[in-house]
Amino acid sequence: MLCSCLCFIANGHAQTKPSLFKIIAFYTAKNDHAHISFVHEANRWFPQMAKLYNFSYDSTNNWNNLNEEFLTDYNVVIFLDARPESRTQREAFRKYMDAGGAFIGFHFAAFALTPSVFPQNWDWYHNTLIGAGQYKSNTWRPTSAILRVEDSTHPVTKNLPLTFRSSPNEWYRWEKDIRLNPDIKILLSIDPKSFPLGNGPKQSEIWHSGYYPVVWTHKKYKMLYINMGHNDIDYDNNTNKELSFQFGNDIQDKMIIDGLIWLGAHKK
Repeated sequence: MLCSCLCFIANGHAQTKPSLFKIIAFYTAKNDHAHISFVHEANRWFPQMAKLYNFSYDSTNNWNNLNEEFLTDYNVVIFLDARPESRTQREAFRKYMDAGGAFIGFHFAAFALTPSVFPQNWDWYHNTLIGAGQYKSNTWRPTSAILRVEDSTHPVTKNLPLTFRSSPNEWYRWEKDIRLNPDIKILLSIDPKSFPLGNGPKQSEIWHSGYYPVVWTHKKYKMLYINMGHNDIDYDNNTNKELSFQFGNDIQDKMIIDGLIWLGAHKK
């Protein structure tokens, strides 16, 4: 009888155990089926991980929630597929980061190109926090790459093998060489064994050489930029069928979870 009571009490405590940290993910999910697919996939995957690793995950497509009062309740902010566009939203996010908040940006969250619908009109975000400046080009179609760990001592990468194969993705090239930025710590890059990377049809969409960072952090902020976030979609046959996913790759998933735990454990 005593054993049964103790087990019941232990289970009760486990069920009411408070979350270690709280995450809020912002998304748009309006443009490009590949990005929309990733948003829906992420909003399925993160709640599952929250149960396993005892954190709280919320998501919203209301960017007006990116305000000082709302953000005080969260330890980590994620941009799944976009960035804030209004001045007040941007100011609230910068204030959150300057006060010690944590951030993960996936794939298109770093995109900026002048002229385009998403011009480079936010210097602090693109040139300082992320550090890469404007988008320059990408591979096509989405394909797996062999990724190389650049720092095996960092909490995000210390549990990864030296190289591993990613999920299929569209890979970005950037305006700035972030290797020259002393505030940026590159964690993962594309291993030369990946080349040629992409299959066109444009030759410019196939990379044959070069250095391409894909995951990095800023030494003065608690942040990660993760270039993954573009699923393969059947555009050719006009079915818009999902042909690949970002999550479900054990090693890549481990990197994202370790990144979340590293960021979430840091209290503002």
